Amino acid sequence: MDLSQLTTEQRNPHTLNLDLMTSLEIVTAINQEDARIAAAIEPCLPVIAALVDRIVMAFQIGGRLIYIGAGTSGRLGVLDASECPPTYNVPPDQVIGLIAGGDRALRYSAEGVEDDAELGVHDVQAIGLHSRDVLVGIAASGRTPYTLGAMCYARSLGATVGCIVNTPNSEMARLADFPIVVLTGPEVVTGSTRMKSGTAQKMVLNMLSTAAMVRSGKVYSNLMIDVQATNAKLVQRATNIVATVTGVSAAEARAAISRYGSAKIAIFALLSGITDPAAAQAYLDAHGGRLREALAAAQRSASHRPRNRHDTT
Repeated sequence: MDLSQLTTEQRNPHTLNLDLMTSLEIVTAINQEDARIAAAIEPCLPVIAALVDRIVMAFQIGGRLIYIGAGTSGRLGVLDASECPPTYNVPPDQVIGLIAGGDRALRYSAEGVEDDAELGVHDVQAIGLHSRDVLVGIAASGRTPYTLGAMCYARSLGATVGCIVNTPNSEMARLADFPIVVLTGPEVVTGSTRMKSGTAQKMVLNMLSTAAMVRSGKVYSNLMIDVQATNAKLVQRATNIVATVTGVSAAEARAAISRYGSAKIAIFALLSGITDPAAAQAYLDAHGGRLREALAAAQRSASHRPRNRHDTT
């Protein structure tokens, strides 16, 4: 598809006089265009949910979620991946973000590398892409050679392939098992896909990683119970979470986290009465780290356990 045919390259009729607008008028126009993004994502929700289910399945068999893209798309994938370990205490290689040009491209423009399909293949080979993984290509145009190369290679291995694109009838969408096509329309500044397209991509990435982590037992109610307490803010957050769920004081919550090593195990121990750290961990492991299921199992076990010698007669 010729560049001029892409919807993201069309001129936006609402911003034809952008250079004549006041600052307030410009930011108002941007805000009005951004307000259309959630509605554009809504038709994609069934595909997004189906891809989440596949990601959860991949995690259960030792697979990974891998984002790949160039420019803004690649940076957004790296951003989402890098926030998963501290938020959900997952290994740093469980969610990976790859960008054309490597880490330097996160800070500096490296536009030429996006045309290198072989580089995309090389980059996924370098992380040992295998059939258990889920690869999600990200590109507003849906035609970036670097990303397409990686997607084709992933398909050849039998890996699950998804994509997030902002153009209809794209090569990437045709190649993907789970094509997420968010039609955001023309940009405020023609062709500047770091704007509406990038915002839509970020919103979808939030959905994929967050929903997958919730389904994987990393959240209880709406609390990030697997948070890594690696700085003062996160220590306070973990303390608040334990105190909120269990009803103990902040001091008791901190003591429990210190004893058990994590907010999740501390909550389980305090609510279940199973105070041995190894036993508490074993309960959680037996239920895939899902706190609610582990607590229910502990409650069932307690209800069937004889309370004293006379109860057995």
